[in-house]
Amino acid sequence: MSGERTLRGRVAVVGIGETPYYKHGQSPDAEFKLALKAILAACADAGLDPRQIDGFASYSDDRSEATRLAAALGLPRLRTATMQWGGGGGGCCAAVANGAAAIATGQADCVVVFRSLAQGQYGRFGQTTGVNTASGEKAYLMPYGVLSPPQRFAMRVQRYMHEHGVRQEALRAIALASYHHAQANPRAVMHGRPLDEARYDESRWIAEPFHLFDCCMENDGAAALVLVDAERARDFPNKPVYLLGAASGAGYRFAAHPHNSAEYASANFGTVARDLYDMARVTPADVGVVQSYENFTGGVVMALAEHGFFKPEEANDFLTLENLTAPKGRLPLNTSGGNLAECYMHGFELVLEAVRQVRGTSTSQAPRHDVALVVGGPMVAPASNLMFGSEAVL
Repeated sequence: MSGERTLRGRVAVVGIGETPYYKHGQSPDAEFKLALKAILAACADAGLDPRQIDGFASYSDDRSEATRLAAALGLPRLRTATMQWGGGGGGCCAAVANGAAAIATGQADCVVVFRSLAQGQYGRFGQTTGVNTASGEKAYLMPYGVLSPPQRFAMRVQRYMHEHGVRQEALRAIALASYHHAQANPRAVMHGRPLDEARYDESRWIAEPFHLFDCCMENDGAAALVLVDAERARDFPNKPVYLLGAASGAGYRFAAHPHNSAEYASANFGTVARDLYDMARVTPADVGVVQSYENFTGGVVMALAEHGFFKPEEANDFLTLENLTAPKGRLPLNTSGGNLAECYMHGFELVLEAVRQVRGTSTSQAPRHDVALVVGGPMVAPASNLMFGSEAVL
């Protein structure tokens, strides 16, 4: 492997941790304290002294700065601190890749990747606030009343559904699968609050084709994981979970403004998925379980198709509740509840759930879990994804 330009099998996750998850604005702790709690929980899971950390990685301009975290944790030195470019949850997988790259190239020995949110402290993520000027993409959208993420992404999804004959039932199945898995997960915000077809169908429209339950939650909390070199991974108490591959980026002119992408009805994984499979040396048939970022269910439809699980015109047949739920489903999806029903920790809770699946400790365990895919936020640029695997697939 030393002569190859790859992360495959070179870095492993040895610890994961998170805070309790709260509805937006209800966390009793400040955002920085939430980050510290999640990091300490991940270190405890790994049996690691936090002072062995020498790097941090995050995304979407996380406000818990690496140097401040290092001081609070008493680190002897900080060797690397990376922040993935791009808004939204498109960078949730790339942040892990950046931390892994630092380890693989000798820039750090132990990197914590994390995300922290306290919307009661800093304002709601999905709420449009007053602005004096609008620039970039917003300058072309806000004068026409396109103010919020559901409105912007609904247009891409509506186009995709029209072009490929995707029915509302496919989106509904994704929402129902997430809520189904959340009922087995005591960490989930929607634990004890099941969703059925009638409740989904009767829920109000947000921006067609999105019903209320097609849209992610807004939450407070933090989540973190610990990365080390693969050669050290067996020294820790948990089963190592190896990084098989990682990719990020965008297709041709995907971020062109205003809504002028050459591939408008796309989740932006056309090139990124190919890069991931090439590095991981697996195919879609090898993947036993998927955690796919649901800012909105329609993005999941596109992302799964672009990762090769079905052709777009096959979406209605593939995306059923029976196919998407563990343990008997063809492709168990978002087995902790995901952004829709576990927590909107900006997609990072999906990364932790993929680690649990490979470990075999999920509350909704997939029978085939040696290879787990994580798909970051769709319909943004740059997008990113990850493939995790057990030692058996190296």
